[in-house]
Amino acid sequence: QVQLVESGGGLVQAGGSLRLSCAASTTIFGDNIMGWYRQAPGKQRELVATIASGGSTDDADSVKGRFTISRDNAKNTVYLQMNSLKPADTAVYYCNAVERRLIGVFRYWGPGTQVTVSS
Repeated sequence: QVQLVESGGGLVQAGGSLRLSCAASTTIFGDNIMGWYRQAPGKQRELVATIASGGSTDDADSVKGRFTISRDNAKNTVYLQMNSLKPADTAVYYCNAVERRLIGVFRYWGPGTQVTVSS
């Protein structure tokens, strides 16, 4: 069972930066995608960015040019560098991993880390 733990959240003023980290308990082998989602109070969880095992990335339109996702496979860790933060970015950010195995597709979630951006 893969466990994901996020860190790096906190309070920051608008225009500031934060770097989130997500560490997996074990190496995720084979084809996989890791990413970040976020959920604000009263709203649905939404995709922020993803990065595949091959290195390809995809970002939501709302964060393009401001957020950068990356991964370090040797450390079983994925990062989200967040720049030019806006109050609208305030949410709980969740790490996600999806792996494709012979027996099926498995999805894992971290417990989340709070990001609050003040005006």
